[in-house]
Amino acid sequence: MPLWVRATTGSTCSRPTKRWLCARAPRPTKPLPPVPPSIRSSGGCLRPPYRLRPSLVFVKAPALIAAALLALIALSACGGKSPSATPSPSSTAAGTATGPASPSVSATPAATLTLPATTTHTATASVPPTATQAPPTPTPGPGGGRLIAYGNRDSSLVALTFDMGGRVDPALDIINYLVANQVPATIFITGAMVENENTDAGRQVLGIVAAHPELFRLGNHSYTHPSFTELSPAMMREELARTEAAIARYVSISPRPYFRPPNGAYNATVVSTVAGAGYPDTIYWDIDTIDWKPESDGGPTVDEIVAKVSERALGGSIVLMHLGGYNTYEALPRILSALQSKGLQPTAMHDVLGR
Repeated sequence: MPLWVRATTGSTCSRPTKRWLCARAPRPTKPLPPVPPSIRSSGGCLRPPYRLRPSLVFVKAPALIAAALLALIALSACGGKSPSATPSPSSTAAGTATGPASPSVSATPAATLTLPATTTHTATASVPPTATQAPPTPTPGPGGGRLIAYGNRDSSLVALTFDMGGRVDPALDIINYLVANQVPATIFITGAMVENENTDAGRQVLGIVAAHPELFRLGNHSYTHPSFTELSPAMMREELARTEAAIARYVSISPRPYFRPPNGAYNATVVSTVAGAGYPDTIYWDIDTIDWKPESDGGPTVDEIVAKVSERALGGSIVLMHLGGYNTYEALPRILSALQSKGLQPTAMHDVLGR
């Protein structure tokens, strides 16, 4: 025998209902599932026909049932066909809950992000490695200087740049690898690294750069690696001049016209001030490998460094790496192979900029 229960069982409706449900008794140890919000009406009642698993829904209307049976008997006696069931305006297909009409949805979402064909560059300083940063657009400063994040996008050239101002190893391994494989690059060095009394790695790097002018260009990375946005114009000029003097004591090459802002910190005053000091090109980047950060501190693995350069490199890209970077030496051969597979050629800044 079926168990007759009211349809409001388990609902939050306070209104009486005339509908009844005929259902098998649920297991005592397993409560009925909650009513999905999509099946509740605006008043909190169950929208008919809400099916209690595995129940069947019947309308308790004996008079209507008797009338329907009499009509069927009369029709069969006359040899007529039974009429087809016509759904009432409020009925729906079996198993489908009836609810208020859904609001119309516009073909275009309210908040649509339009992605440009090329990367949009925003002039911001360096951010933590966990953030994704877009490079700034090459912008002329008021003093004639330019902030450069990439070169000609229609070319097949990619500038490899290496900063040197902190960790020493594996600087010599990297630059010797570049020489052995005839890979051009631009080296941005600090004056403090050149004059470091605890290591001659900076001076050895200078010697290799000077010995291979066909491969390398030199850039100024300041003397003590401060954020230039926190310095006065006079202090900026002093940082640049001290590095020039340190370099000149060992080699006969100049770091002009390229300046790499320490920590990626710059503004219009920085760009114009260094331009007035002989550095019209403030070199930023559009690919930051974040190789200065060790894996133990959340830095990238070899695979992650390779993947970032491979996926993001375009014609004119400027790749930021460090001669003292973690995993840089191991990633370098694969980076070169990835660039070659994309039809891109690694080179130094003067080739990418055409000067």
